[in-house]
This record gives sequence, structure tokens and C-alpha cells, in this order.
Amino acid sequence: MSLVLTSAPSLPPLLARGALLSPFKRPSPDAEFPRARLVLPDLRVDLARLAAYERVCGFPTGEDALPVTYPHVLGFPLAMRLMSGRDFPLPLLGLVHTSITITQFEAVAATGEYELSVHVDGLVPHRRGTEAAVVTEMRTGGAGGADGKVVWESRSTYLARHRTSRQEPAKDAPEAPKPLPEVAEWRLAGDVGRRYGAASGDRNPIHLYPLTARLFGFPRAIAHGMWTVARCLAAHGVPERARVDAWFRAPVLLPGTVTYAAEGGRFELRGGERVHLAGEVYPLTS
Repeated sequence: MSLVLTSAPSLPPLLARGALLSPFKRPSPDAEFPRARLVLPDLRVDLARLAAYERVCGFPTGEDALPVTYPHVLGFPLAMRLMSGRDFPLPLLGLVHTSITITQFEAVAATGEYELSVHVDGLVPHRRGTEAAVVTEMRTGGAGGADGKVVWESRSTYLARHRTSRQEPAKDAPEAPKPLPEVAEWRLAGDVGRRYGAASGDRNPIHLYPLTARLFGFPRAIAHGMWTVARCLAAHGVPERARVDAWFRAPVLLPGTVTYAAEGGRFELRGGERVHLAGEVYPLTS
């Protein structure tokens, strides 16, 4: 079943609704989950907002093609509508974005017209709880986008931690055979979360101020996971046709200093010996 939206939902009310419903959720890999596919047709990119996103993430501004991570920003309000609903079994509070796989089949023009769709692709047991997979697709065309071709898609996993007796294998990034060579050291300002939140619309309080982050158990504000991916890919570079795999390993505290390391298609973001993010870029050959 598809539910066609007339506009992207506003994130703050969804965050509030998800927070209010969280105490009543009982996560389980066997729970029912929403089967609807949310569809947003006739989508055009706000170029001013895009430029703000490019600046905070380190992408060049004014390019014809969207940054490879930007469709995730466009689809995130739809994903949040699904995950904040009563029929989504995992609590939004404490939900951890654990990984993302992005496949870009061709360069996505910033001035094009697209259809976005988002759906939950299932729940699976995890050694620390239950993990949900959320799939986002971007197609060419406006109202007729369903007949257009998929130019970009992603699969994100989100973990709800709870007690479990299952002994599941780890789903973290595979251990690197050797540390990647350091490429750059980045000093991150305390307002990175606020700047990214303004550009992306994701104003989760854990990313904004030390006080609001402490309410959720963090000593300081933490960087958005998708900002860390975007910042690394802006430095790394991505072919027009490519797949990106990224695993979120540990939060990045703000302000702070991190090391960007890369070799070949692989990249990491480290703080000392701690790996915050690990990923790899694969060019598509067919």
C-alpha cells in the first residue's frame, strides 16, 4: 500500500510524537511493523537549503549534481513519519542509526524533479536488541515518478537496545586489516550540530547544546552521524555511479578533534585510537 503525501512532514512534531510514544513501545524482532510506503511526488530541491548543507559538510557549492548523501536528507522526514507512528514497534527515544548503504545509479541533478518513497523493510534480531531497516528511493519524474527510473536508493539500519537472550553475530563494520593512513585532522566547532540541523532539518536535541545532550546521557552535544558520513565523502570524493557502505561505531563529541583517514576506497573517522565511523566507496561498473 502506498500513501501519497502532498508535502514533506515537519520534523519537530514528529520528534515530539515519537518521544511521547516511546515509553509505550515493546520492541521485538517478531513485532508487526508499518507496511505502508510513503510517497512524495513532484519534489524539487530548495537550492538555498542545499547550499547551506554543502557548506557545513564541505562539499563544493553550486555543482549541477546533488551530493551523494543529500537525498537522505530529503527522505528523512518521511522516514521519521514512519518511525514516530504508533504502529512502529521500536521506541524513537534511544534509537541508534547503526549503518547506511547508499547506491547512486547516476548523477542526480540538483534542478531535476523527483519522486521519493520510504518504507520499512523489516525487523531483525540483533545481539543488543532489535534492528529495523528503512529503505529510501529516489526516482526521476514528478507525479509520474512511479514509472521513472530509480537514480538513488539507501538502506539504513536503526537499533533499539533491549534485553535479549539471542546470541546474534555482530553487525558492525569488519575489522580493518591495518589502520588507514591519516589524511587530515579536523577541529570541530561546538556549533556543528546546530549548523547541520539548520541545513538538514534534523534538530534532535542531542546534537544541539551540551545541556540538551546531557538530558540523554551525553556529556556534550554529539555530531549527526550523517554529517560525519557526508564530511568524509566530501573529502574522499564519490564517482557519479557508486555504492557507499558506512557503519557508525561511536559518537563524535562537540567540540572536538578527529582524524580523517583513507586509502583506496576505504575511509575512517577516528578520535585517537577510537573509530567513530568506517566506510567504503565502490564504483558501479554495470
